[in-house]
Amino acid sequence: MKDKRTVLLTGAAGAVGRVLRDGLKPDYSLRLTDIRELGEPGPGEEAQAADLSDAEAVYRLAEGVDAIVHMGGVLGAVRENGKMVGESCWEDVLRSNIMGTYNVFEAARRAGVKRVVYASSIHAHGYYRRSTRVGLDSPPRPDTRYGLSKAFGEAAGRYFADKYGLQVVALRIATFKHRPTLMRDLGTWISPGDMVELVRCSLEYPDTHFDVLWGVSNNTRSLYDNPNARRYGYFPKDDSEQYRAELLKDPAAADSNEFERLFHAAHLAASEWAGDVSKIT
Repeated sequence: MKDKRTVLLTGAAGAVGRVLRDGLKPDYSLRLTDIRELGEPGPGEEAQAADLSDAEAVYRLAEGVDAIVHMGGVLGAVRENGKMVGESCWEDVLRSNIMGTYNVFEAARRAGVKRVVYASSIHAHGYYRRSTRVGLDSPPRPDTRYGLSKAFGEAAGRYFADKYGLQVVALRIATFKHRPTLMRDLGTWISPGDMVELVRCSLEYPDTHFDVLWGVSNNTRSLYDNPNARRYGYFPKDDSEQYRAELLKDPAAADSNEFERLFHAAHLAASEWAGDVSKIT
Protein backbone atom coordinates (compact mmCIF):
# COMPACT_ATOMS: atom_id res chain seq x y z
CA MET A 1 0.00 0.00 0.00
CA LYS A 2 1.27 3.45 -0.91
CA ASP A 3 2.22 5.59 2.07
CA LYS A 4 -0.08 8.50 2.81
CA ARG A 5 1.19 11.96 1.97
CA THR A 6 1.94 14.18 4.95
CA VAL A 7 0.03 17.46 5.21
CA LEU A 8 0.89 20.26 7.62
CA LEU A 9 -2.36 21.79 8.92
CA THR A 10 -1.98 25.18 10.60
CA GLY A 11 -4.79 26.51 12.76
CA ALA A 12 -5.71 22.93 13.58
CA ALA A 13 -7.46 23.93 16.84
CA GLY A 14 -9.77 26.42 15.10
CA ALA A 15 -13.34 25.86 13.92
CA VAL A 16 -12.36 25.00 10.36
CA GLY A 17 -9.15 23.29 11.46
CA ARG A 18 -10.96 20.84 13.74
CA VAL A 19 -13.30 19.82 10.94
CA LEU A 20 -10.40 19.38 8.52
CA ARG A 21 -8.44 17.38 11.08
CA ASP A 22 -11.26 14.83 11.27
CA GLY A 23 -12.12 14.94 7.59
CA LEU A 24 -8.62 14.63 6.12
CA LYS A 25 -7.05 12.05 8.41
CA PRO A 26 -8.46 9.02 6.53
CA ASP A 27 -6.46 10.05 3.45
CA TYR A 28 -3.40 11.89 4.79
CA SER A 29 -0.89 11.79 7.60
CA LEU A 30 -1.34 15.06 9.47
CA ARG A 31 1.16 17.33 11.16
CA LEU A 32 -0.97 19.62 13.30
CA THR A 33 -0.04 23.01 14.66
CA ASP A 34 -1.74 25.85 16.49
CA ILE A 35 -0.90 28.32 19.20
CA ARG A 36 -3.72 26.75 21.23
CA GLU A 37 -4.08 23.31 22.81
CA LEU A 38 -4.34 20.55 20.20
CA GLY A 39 -5.08 17.59 22.43
CA GLU A 40 -3.46 14.19 22.13
CA PRO A 41 -2.55 13.23 18.55
CA GLY A 42 -4.31 10.17 17.20
CA PRO A 43 -3.08 7.53 14.75
CA GLY A 44 -1.47 9.16 11.74
CA GLU A 45 -1.15 12.49 13.51
CA GLU A 46 1.63 14.49 15.11
CA ALA A 47 1.02 17.74 16.96
CA GLN A 48 3.24 20.68 17.80
CA ALA A 49 2.20 24.03 19.23
CA ALA A 50 3.78 26.98 17.42
CA ASP A 51 3.36 30.71 16.90
CA LEU A 52 3.30 31.34 13.15
CA SER A 53 5.08 34.66 13.63
CA ASP A 54 8.12 32.63 14.78
CA ALA A 55 9.78 32.03 11.42
CA GLU A 56 12.24 29.41 12.61
CA ALA A 57 9.47 27.38 14.24
CA VAL A 58 7.46 27.44 11.01
CA TYR A 59 10.50 26.41 8.97
CA ARG A 60 10.92 23.36 11.22
CA LEU A 61 7.27 22.45 10.88
CA ALA A 62 7.48 22.42 7.09
CA GLU A 63 10.41 20.01 6.91
CA GLY A 64 9.42 16.67 5.40
CA VAL A 65 5.79 17.44 4.55
CA ASP A 66 4.23 17.07 1.11
CA ALA A 67 1.72 19.93 1.31
CA ILE A 68 0.52 22.68 3.64
CA VAL A 69 -3.05 23.66 4.42
CA HIS A 70 -2.77 27.08 6.02
CA MET A 71 -5.81 27.86 8.17
CA GLY A 72 -3.97 29.60 11.02
CA GLY A 73 -4.44 33.22 12.08
CA VAL A 74 -6.65 35.56 14.06
CA LEU A 75 -10.29 36.04 13.09
CA GLY A 76 -11.78 39.31 11.92
CA ALA A 77 -14.01 40.01 14.90
CA VAL A 78 -13.46 40.31 18.62
CA ARG A 79 -16.35 38.78 20.56
CA GLU A 80 -17.53 39.01 24.14
CA ASN A 81 -20.27 36.68 25.38
CA GLY A 82 -20.88 35.60 21.80
CA LYS A 83 -21.42 39.14 20.48
CA MET A 84 -19.10 41.09 18.20
CA VAL A 85 -17.64 44.12 19.95
CA GLY A 86 -15.15 45.20 17.28
CA GLU A 87 -12.61 44.00 14.77
CA SER A 88 -9.25 42.46 15.60
CA CYS A 89 -6.46 44.92 16.38
CA TRP A 90 -3.74 45.63 13.85
CA GLU A 91 -0.92 44.25 16.00
CA ASP A 92 -2.59 40.83 16.20
CA VAL A 93 -3.46 40.79 12.49
CA LEU A 94 0.06 41.84 11.53
CA ARG A 95 1.73 39.19 13.67
CA SER A 96 -0.57 36.24 12.94
CA ASN A 97 -2.09 36.85 9.51
CA ILE A 98 0.60 38.78 7.67
CA MET A 99 3.91 37.74 9.24
CA GLY A 100 2.56 34.24 9.88
CA THR A 101 1.30 33.80 6.32
CA TYR A 102 4.55 35.04 4.83
CA ASN A 103 6.44 32.62 7.07
CA VAL A 104 4.30 29.71 5.87
CA PHE A 105 4.97 30.45 2.20
CA GLU A 106 8.66 31.01 2.85
CA ALA A 107 8.84 27.77 4.83
CA ALA A 108 7.26 25.91 1.91
CA ARG A 109 9.84 27.40 -0.44
CA ARG A 110 12.78 26.53 1.79
CA ALA A 111 11.58 22.98 2.46
CA GLY A 112 10.67 22.22 -1.14
CA VAL A 113 6.95 21.83 -0.34
CA LYS A 114 5.17 22.39 -3.64
CA ARG A 115 1.47 22.69 -2.73
CA VAL A 116 0.03 25.31 -0.34
CA VAL A 117 -3.71 25.65 0.22
CA TYR A 118 -4.37 29.06 1.75
CA ALA A 119 -7.46 30.14 3.69
CA SER A 120 -8.46 33.46 2.19
CA SER A 121 -11.84 35.04 2.90
CA ILE A 122 -14.74 36.95 1.41
CA HIS A 123 -13.61 39.76 3.71
CA ALA A 124 -10.86 40.54 1.21
CA HIS A 125 -13.78 41.70 -0.98
CA GLY A 126 -16.29 42.62 1.70
CA TYR A 127 -17.09 46.16 0.56
CA TYR A 128 -18.65 45.03 -2.69
CA ARG A 129 -22.40 45.41 -2.61
CA ARG A 130 -24.42 42.26 -2.30
CA SER A 131 -26.08 43.12 -5.61
CA THR A 132 -22.67 42.49 -7.23
CA ARG A 133 -21.45 38.96 -7.95
CA VAL A 134 -17.78 39.15 -7.02
CA GLY A 135 -15.65 37.50 -9.70
CA LEU A 136 -12.37 35.68 -9.32
CA ASP A 137 -10.57 38.63 -10.94
CA SER A 138 -12.41 41.38 -9.04
CA PRO A 139 -9.95 43.77 -7.36
CA PRO A 140 -9.69 43.42 -3.57
CA ARG A 141 -12.02 45.58 -1.50
CA PRO A 142 -11.18 44.71 2.13
CA ASP A 143 -13.70 45.52 4.84
CA THR A 144 -11.46 45.09 7.92
CA ARG A 145 -7.83 44.76 8.90
CA TYR A 146 -8.52 41.02 8.75
CA GLY A 147 -9.78 41.41 5.16
CA LEU A 148 -6.69 43.44 4.34
CA SER A 149 -4.52 40.59 5.61
CA LYS A 150 -6.38 38.09 3.43
CA ALA A 151 -5.82 40.26 0.35
CA PHE A 152 -2.13 40.28 1.31
CA GLY A 153 -2.17 36.49 1.62
CA GLU A 154 -3.58 36.05 -1.88
CA ALA A 155 -0.97 38.44 -3.27
CA ALA A 156 1.78 36.61 -1.38
CA GLY A 157 0.56 33.30 -2.78
CA ARG A 158 0.70 34.58 -6.33
CA TYR A 159 4.17 36.03 -5.69
CA PHE A 160 5.52 32.71 -4.41
CA ALA A 161 3.85 30.87 -7.30
CA ASP A 162 5.25 33.20 -9.97
CA LYS A 163 8.72 33.69 -8.51
CA TYR A 164 9.45 30.33 -6.87
CA GLY A 165 7.15 27.87 -8.58
CA LEU A 166 4.95 27.02 -5.60
CA GLN A 167 1.53 25.57 -6.42
CA VAL A 168 -0.94 27.77 -4.51
CA VAL A 169 -4.69 27.46 -4.13
CA ALA A 170 -6.43 30.34 -2.34
CA LEU A 171 -9.83 29.49 -0.88
CA ARG A 172 -12.11 32.49 -0.36
CA ILE A 173 -14.13 31.05 2.50
CA ALA A 174 -17.45 32.83 2.89
CA THR A 175 -19.63 31.64 5.81
CA PHE A 176 -18.42 28.46 7.48
CA LYS A 177 -21.00 27.11 9.91
CA HIS A 178 -22.55 23.77 10.70
CA ARG A 179 -25.81 25.26 9.42
CA PRO A 180 -27.02 28.72 8.34
CA THR A 181 -28.30 30.87 11.19
CA LEU A 182 -28.95 34.17 9.35
CA MET A 183 -30.81 35.03 6.18
CA ARG A 184 -27.61 36.37 4.62
CA ASP A 185 -26.01 32.93 5.08
CA LEU A 186 -28.28 31.60 2.34
CA GLY A 187 -25.98 33.14 -0.27
CA THR A 188 -22.63 32.49 1.43
CA TRP A 189 -22.75 29.26 3.46
CA ILE A 190 -20.26 26.41 3.25
CA SER A 191 -20.99 23.25 5.21
CA PRO A 192 -18.35 21.27 7.11
CA GLY A 193 -18.59 18.36 4.66
CA ASP A 194 -18.18 20.61 1.65
CA MET A 195 -15.26 22.39 3.34
CA VAL A 196 -13.40 19.09 3.71
CA GLU A 197 -14.11 18.18 0.10
CA LEU A 198 -12.96 21.59 -1.15
CA VAL A 199 -9.62 21.23 0.63
CA ARG A 200 -9.22 17.65 -0.57
CA CYS A 201 -9.81 18.75 -4.18
CA SER A 202 -7.32 21.59 -3.71
CA LEU A 203 -4.68 19.14 -2.52
CA GLU A 204 -5.29 16.58 -5.27
CA TYR A 205 -5.74 18.67 -8.43
CA PRO A 206 -2.63 17.91 -10.54
CA ASP A 207 -2.06 21.06 -12.59
CA THR A 208 -1.91 24.11 -10.32
CA HIS A 209 0.07 27.33 -10.55
CA PHE A 210 -2.07 29.87 -8.69
CA ASP A 211 -5.85 29.54 -8.49
CA VAL A 212 -8.68 31.04 -6.47
CA LEU A 213 -11.75 29.02 -5.48
CA TRP A 214 -14.78 30.23 -3.57
CA GLY A 215 -15.43 28.41 -0.33
CA VAL A 216 -19.19 28.00 -0.69
CA SER A 217 -21.66 25.15 -0.84
CA ASN A 218 -24.10 24.45 -3.67
CA ASN A 219 -26.45 27.22 -2.56
CA THR A 220 -29.51 28.05 -4.63
CA ARG A 221 -29.05 31.73 -3.74
CA SER A 222 -25.25 31.78 -4.08
CA LEU A 223 -23.61 35.17 -4.54
CA TYR A 224 -20.56 33.70 -6.28
CA ASP A 225 -19.62 32.08 -9.56
CA ASN A 226 -17.10 29.31 -8.96
CA PRO A 227 -15.70 28.08 -12.31
CA ASN A 228 -12.32 26.96 -10.96
CA ALA A 229 -14.03 24.75 -8.40
CA ARG A 230 -15.65 22.67 -11.12
CA ARG A 231 -12.31 22.30 -12.86
CA TYR A 232 -10.82 21.07 -9.58
CA GLY A 233 -13.56 18.47 -9.26
CA TYR A 234 -15.32 20.26 -6.40
CA PHE A 235 -19.04 19.61 -6.68
CA PRO A 236 -20.52 20.60 -3.30
CA LYS A 237 -23.46 18.60 -2.02
CA ASP A 238 -25.13 20.91 0.47
CA ASP A 239 -27.59 23.74 -0.21
CA SER A 240 -28.59 26.39 2.33
CA GLU A 241 -32.07 26.54 0.80
CA GLN A 242 -33.27 23.69 3.00
CA TYR A 243 -33.03 26.06 5.98
CA ARG A 244 -34.77 29.07 4.41
CA ALA A 245 -38.32 28.39 5.63
CA GLU A 246 -37.07 27.95 9.18
CA LEU A 247 -34.98 31.13 9.04
CA LEU A 248 -37.94 33.16 7.73
CA LYS A 249 -39.80 32.33 10.94
CA ASP A 250 -36.94 33.45 13.18
CA PRO A 251 -36.77 37.23 13.84
CA ALA A 252 -33.17 36.85 15.03
CA ALA A 253 -32.16 35.56 11.59
CA ALA A 254 -33.19 38.70 9.71
CA ASP A 255 -30.71 41.04 8.03
CA SER A 256 -31.10 43.54 10.83
CA ASN A 257 -28.99 46.49 9.76
CA GLU A 258 -28.07 48.43 6.66
CA PHE A 259 -24.63 46.88 6.28
CA GLU A 260 -25.93 43.31 6.41
CA ARG A 261 -28.29 44.16 3.58
CA LEU A 262 -25.84 46.15 1.46
CA PHE A 263 -22.40 44.55 1.61
CA HIS A 264 -20.83 41.11 1.32
CA ALA A 265 -19.05 41.82 4.61
CA ALA A 266 -22.43 42.05 6.40
CA HIS A 267 -22.00 42.97 10.10
CA LEU A 268 -18.22 43.40 9.86
CA ALA A 269 -18.71 46.22 7.35
CA ALA A 270 -20.08 48.40 10.14
CA SER A 271 -17.04 48.09 12.41
CA GLU A 272 -15.45 51.53 12.96
CA TRP A 273 -17.51 52.87 10.05
CA ALA A 274 -16.91 56.55 9.20
CA GLY A 275 -17.44 56.47 5.45
CA ASP A 276 -20.16 57.41 2.98
CA VAL A 277 -22.32 54.53 1.79
CA SER A 278 -23.18 56.40 -1.40
CA LYS A 279 -19.49 56.39 -2.44
CA ILE A 280 -19.30 52.60 -2.42
CA THR A 281 -20.99 51.57 -5.65
